[in-house]
Amino acid sequence: MRAAVHWGHYGVRGALVMFLLTGWDWLRPFPQDLTAQNPAGLSAPAPVVTDLVSIQERFQLVAKKVCPCVVYVEARRNHAERGAEEESGSGVLVRLPGRSEIFVFTNYHVVAGARPEGVVVHLADRRVLHPQRIWGDAESDVAVLSLGDRHDLPTATLGDSDRMEVGMWVLAIGSPFGLNQTVTHGILSARNRGQVSLGQGIRIKEFLQTDAPINPGSSGGPLVNLNGEVIGINTAIASPSGSSSGVAFSIPSNLFRRFALELLEKGRIIRGALGVQVAHTFEPAEALRLGLERTDGAVVEAVMSGSPAERAGLRPGDIVLELDGTTIEHGNHFINLVSDTPPGKEVTLTVWRSGQRLQLRAIVADWDTLKQQWQLERAIGR
Repeated sequence: MRAAVHWGHYGVRGALVMFLLTGWDWLRPFPQDLTAQNPAGLSAPAPVVTDLVSIQERFQLVAKKVCPCVVYVEARRNHAERGAEEESGSGVLVRLPGRSEIFVFTNYHVVAGARPEGVVVHLADRRVLHPQRIWGDAESDVAVLSLGDRHDLPTATLGDSDRMEVGMWVLAIGSPFGLNQTVTHGILSARNRGQVSLGQGIRIKEFLQTDAPINPGSSGGPLVNLNGEVIGINTAIASPSGSSSGVAFSIPSNLFRRFALELLEKGRIIRGALGVQVAHTFEPAEALRLGLERTDGAVVEAVMSGSPAERAGLRPGDIVLELDGTTIEHGNHFINLVSDTPPGKEVTLTVWRSGQRLQLRAIVADWDTLKQQWQLERAIGR
């Protein structure tokens, strides 16, 4: 059975807390040469017991530190056609530099379409609050809720997700199936997961992957390291049944924080675009047929009329290998790189076409403007 990726009403709706373990010796140091402390040659007790105790104690400390900062979020939105709809998930209380308010980080799909008065934030101490304002971005699944300028709430520390390494311990805290303050653990399974089909307009994907069990109700919850720092916001799971299968995806904290600050400062996330549609995958057989020995690159499926890509000479069937010298790993990597490029900047594309490398120059456009143009053309049937 093909595994499906779930989120929101059908998938991850709680908080995932990810713990970072950089090594055993910083938890409880012990000598490299155990016989140096046992000159008689007697069998020394296995150190693994004390190490496990140390990890257990660390888990407990992190849970005590972070759990008070994790919230349960309920959102109610009204649709003229479908009536009232309810969604729920998790979130985490944070502060941001230069701002006096306390914010809730959660997923956009948890609160999409809801007004502040339709959202209830359940605190760990059983208080309930309405957010004062809501900012959101559907394409990255990022949402920020302001609880106002107050000093009676605990906040979690945002960590550096770029320092996370595969194999590090993590904890997940959230509300799977509505069970608030649930803590699970696992490891970081992979980084920079972009080839994940989420649908619902989510385009920007640079996920951390973890095997910490999360389930419906976990979306928006924090993934934290063993220092109790938030290094991710849980967003989706890959599952054939809609429940945890040990494959979960979280938005890295550095990316989430950057998007949150831009939403607060500008009201939207400004993204670059070239006006191309790229394939989700680049099959090995196709790469070999085209004379390439690697599946690096983004396969161009369509080029929008009048777009920067068309003006630059990009064609369907081209393989974009590099953007300003950066090797393109896959289609979503290309989308992310272009999105991060400021509109108006000229970029150099290295393209594979008919067995040859070409270099094309393009001026990056504003994605929102280009998208509106594309939607208008579709509406009038062009």
